[in-house]
Amino acid sequence: MKGGVQEWFGTLARLLVGGVWLVAGAIKVPDGAESVRAVRAYRILPEAVVPTVGHVLPAVEIVVGLALIVGVLTRAMALVSALLFVAFIIGISSAWSRGLQIDCGCFGGGGFDADATAKYPWEIARDVGLLLLSLWLVWKPRTRFALDSLLFRRPTPAPERSDHAERSTTVHG
Repeated sequence: MKGGVQEWFGTLARLLVGGVWLVAGAIKVPDGAESVRAVRAYRILPEAVVPTVGHVLPAVEIVVGLALIVGVLTRAMALVSALLFVAFIIGISSAWSRGLQIDCGCFGGGGFDADATAKYPWEIARDVGLLLLSLWLVWKPRTRFALDSLLFRRPTPAPERSDHAERSTTVHG
């Protein structure tokens, strides 16, 4: 993939992944108790940390989403995104392997879901796709229309001088 195409692909990846995080977090904010129930339903974390994770996770999702959408700290936010997707893939896989029938809670909800077993493969596939896009952004964070381009400009190399220009500026004595 050439540089310009890579930057456009990265821009699409940044907007897609950022949009997913922003929507997922924003849907959960109005009902913190539901978010806590969704985290609890996985039966992975110790009960002492479940409420904290349930309340903090939507805010983290919103911050990561907004940062990716505007393109600020893209590599760092894409790394956080990738780590979250790995955690979610492990969580959904764990629930599936243990026979739990729960809504993933990805976009609100949580708790019992009679159709969960049929949904798990698609949820994992979706998260794997978003994980791959996040990893792309870790590898190639430079994208179009990103604040990173303004905040962290690459220094412009000084133009090379030709031999003719050097000779004309040399003082002869």
